[in-house]
Amino acid sequence: MLKVSDLNVGNNFVHNVSFDINPGERVGLIGESGSGKSLTALSIMGLSDLPTTGQITFNGAPSASFRGQRIAMIFQEPMSALNPLMRVGRQIEEMMTVHGASKKDARTRLKKLLLDVSLPERVSRSFPHELSGGQRQRALIAMALANDPDLLICDEPTTALDVTVQKQIVDLLLRLTKERGTALLFITHDLGLVSQTCEKLLVMKSGEIVERGSTHSVLHDPKHPYTQQLLQASILDKPKIVENYGPAVITVNEVSRRFKKNTALNSVSLKVCKGERLGIVGGSGSGKTTLLKLLAGLDKPTTGTVKVTGGVQMVFQDPQSSLNPRMKIRDIIAEPLLGWTPADKSARVEEVITHVGLSTDVLERYPHEFSGGQRQRISIARALAPKPDILLADEPVSALDVSVRKQVLNLLHHLVEEYGITLVFVSHDLAVVRHVCTSVLVMDQGEIIEQGRVDVVYDSPQTQYTKVLLDAVPRIGV
Repeated sequence: MLKVSDLNVGNNFVHNVSFDINPGERVGLIGESGSGKSLTALSIMGLSDLPTTGQITFNGAPSASFRGQRIAMIFQEPMSALNPLMRVGRQIEEMMTVHGASKKDARTRLKKLLLDVSLPERVSRSFPHELSGGQRQRALIAMALANDPDLLICDEPTTALDVTVQKQIVDLLLRLTKERGTALLFITHDLGLVSQTCEKLLVMKSGEIVERGSTHSVLHDPKHPYTQQLLQASILDKPKIVENYGPAVITVNEVSRRFKKNTALNSVSLKVCKGERLGIVGGSGSGKTTLLKLLAGLDKPTTGTVKVTGGVQMVFQDPQSSLNPRMKIRDIIAEPLLGWTPADKSARVEEVITHVGLSTDVLERYPHEFSGGQRQRISIARALAPKPDILLADEPVSALDVSVRKQVLNLLHHLVEEYGITLVFVSHDLAVVRHVCTSVLVMDQGEIIEQGRVDVVYDSPQTQYTKVLLDAVPRIGV
């Protein structure tokens, strides 16, 4: 059905890529950031603005002529893919009317589409910012399926979602594509996810396909060194459990945080001791980030008390938006060093940049000149510069591919041990929390429903919600 032959994009960003997708077939495309996965997908859709050579045909005709009708795409970030000024229902209807459907037919079909993707009818009257991440992604799926496409391209459709919503979205995609006989090109950096989703697998590195075959054979008997490296990076070991911590450095007592009618935190109490590595897990909207902001002093509780002893620094989820694009790296890292002499500042900046595995020559450059993994290292260097006692990390590796993720996690682990830092680590990736943390607490709807040593909670969860979270983690199939 789809035939890609000798595809070249830009200055070897994609190089001599060829593959086929048959009707109803589910094909996975994996590789690290910058390997050419998204460019390949955009070229199929005719959306790449770079010079392109080679042939991409759909049932024998140029694929771009079928965009939006026979071929549809679900993008990675629904907030930027949806029009913020249009109600969601109107955007889905427009997808049909642009391709010839009458307004009456589009309105009738909209109700069925919302039902198919498990969205209530009121969502059609909502603007994108009024929906959760999972609801926005479902709205994008409804748009993509509006014209009953024969091929659905999914570009990292679940990256920013927690594991339970991710499982719902993937199960939904598999059910809908199976019911409709739709072929699937699924782009991801999550090997567990692709093993549960796809029958065939393509592995990309530096713009080329370096390995291909059935998903089972590629993941269980990889031939190319790069595929072997990806698989190795996806395996996260478990930390050594330490229980002889120091005194409490964070004490949260009966804290609630309300925003008008919404209660983000409800009577939360916890203690974090010196040297402890605490993981906070839970679904979107469970209160994880709100709790972290209270610990950082970026917000105040409505009721209750938060006591933090020692200096606190924070590593944010998205280094792209948390690093000032107009400042050089040297100035970004030096910014928290208030009261330091220029000589001491300069020495400390050079010390921490080497500690995070980057050379001092990066200090005269700007954030846009680096990859996502390098920017996250710079964020960690900035947080470590003033020698904090407590490091707060909010989803610091959620947007990174597996190889970079493991490098950053190992770096965090090493630095926390070396500096004797207390770590509070928020993540929706339960495997990452088990790799980094020694204790864990599980949050749901603004409350702590379970907490304890990470091995005890993971091996013997006491609540149904924790069991659901653990069961939703995608694993490479046996």
